Amino acid sequence: MAKFTFRKAEEKDIPEILYFIHQIAVYEKLENQVKASEASLHKWMFERKVAECLFLVEDGKDIGYALYFFNFSTFEGRGGLYLEDLYILPEYRHKGYGKKTFHKLASIAKENGCGRMEWVCIDWNTPSQKFYESLGAKAKKEWILYRLEEKDIERIAEEEN
Repeated sequence: MAKFTFRKAEEKDIPEILYFIHQIAVYEKLENQVKASEASLHKWMFERKVAECLFLVEDGKDIGYALYFFNFSTFEGRGGLYLEDLYILPEYRHKGYGKKTFHKLASIAKENGCGRMEWVCIDWNTPSQKFYESLGAKAKKEWILYRLEEKDIERIAEEEN
């Protein structure tokens, strides 16, 4: 039987983090949107420490990753864990590793006193949606995600001046 573990990403793992970012982008059919680089990951993850990464490991091989960060809920009055990415290589899926990853992330959230865990799922990914619902997660359909892209941020920032 395969041995499954987690390991926390270190600076030396930046190329591998970037590899998994590209893999999830391909899966989500969004590969043309990846702007991340080794330099940007180093700056934001290891200098500014705004995100953390766990590798999913089977028999010593990294087979996926979970990238997350802590946010804050004014309603809860405390932090939350936001899962940015969870990706498992296709040949390692359906082995229970996704569920084990959520158990691990829930433990991290609990250890940090978080009031909630949140993430988004692309609308066509019904297998993932069913998996999340099997864990007890609820889709928050009353909330609409809004985003300002970099060009919009720059434009709005300039309007202030």
